[in-house]
Amino acid sequence: MTSVRRLFRSPAFRACLSLLMVFALGLVFNADGAFFSWGTHRDMLRQVSVIGILACGMTVVIISGGIDLSVGSVLGLTAVLFSILTIHAGWHPVLAAAATLAGGLACGAVSGYLTGRFRIQPFISTLAMMVFARGIAKWISAGQKISTALEMPDGSYRYVPVPPVFDLLSARIAGGHIAVVTLILAASLLLCGIFLSRTRTGRHIYALGGNEEAARYAGIQVRRTTVYAYALSGVLCGVAGICQAAQELQGDPEAGSTYELSAIAMVVIGGTSLRGGEGTVWLTALGILIIGYLEKILSINAVGEETRLMLTGAIIVAAVLFQKKR
Repeated sequence: MTSVRRLFRSPAFRACLSLLMVFALGLVFNADGAFFSWGTHRDMLRQVSVIGILACGMTVVIISGGIDLSVGSVLGLTAVLFSILTIHAGWHPVLAAAATLAGGLACGAVSGYLTGRFRIQPFISTLAMMVFARGIAKWISAGQKISTALEMPDGSYRYVPVPPVFDLLSARIAGGHIAVVTLILAASLLLCGIFLSRTRTGRHIYALGGNEEAARYAGIQVRRTTVYAYALSGVLCGVAGICQAAQELQGDPEAGSTYELSAIAMVVIGGTSLRGGEGTVWLTALGILIIGYLEKILSINAVGEETRLMLTGAIIVAAVLFQKKR
């Protein structure tokens, strides 16, 4: 009996049960058989991949005992930066990607430094970064979408080819059955999982989220570990921003709005505790599938976006209440 109770209290079991319930919902409300098509599942994975990459970084931050509200804005900034460097400046995609990831890392490191060095609440420091990064995105783009249409001095427009890297990142492989961005999400999950479970810094992040004072007395560099957690989140924002730009074939300074809500929902629904110190990126993978399937089922059944947003908010509250009860 004790083992059964322990199983029902397991975050992984609850997340798997939630995923099965959502999947069963799709079997019932299948939109005249659309849910049974592989294309529906493939498109769901593709659509959820960008936010899923953000959720990987959010998992690391939440395990450390923090929260990152800036991921959506940093995604918008990095999408604009990558588009400017590749489309307008003509940089080699490797150099452009490196510069974009460095920009995301810088944003995350600043949030981590403000949190760790000056003891600013993560909610405040990342809220400030959210506003600041969105402002930079609008400043460097002049408030316009960065696309293949280049404005000439006389006011006319000249169109340039789409960089090949955009086609590569938005492509589908294996006979069109798997999107490249889905593979990038899988790689992000794998690397974050290895980082958290197999590295010293990963173990320090768990210790920091469990008890900051105990971690400090144990000799862990709390400030440095905090910066590492947020910096990794910033790098993954850069990865997501590059993928976002490739899928939309442009850099939109407004991209990523409310993405932080969905990323937090994926982490919490998966079972990672908002108190910090516990959880895994594999639980977040379950949360990604739960949110992805739920939104896809609502979409194929023509449920409006406003309803989907309200339902996401309600699910976050329910997941937190389940954690509190546990």
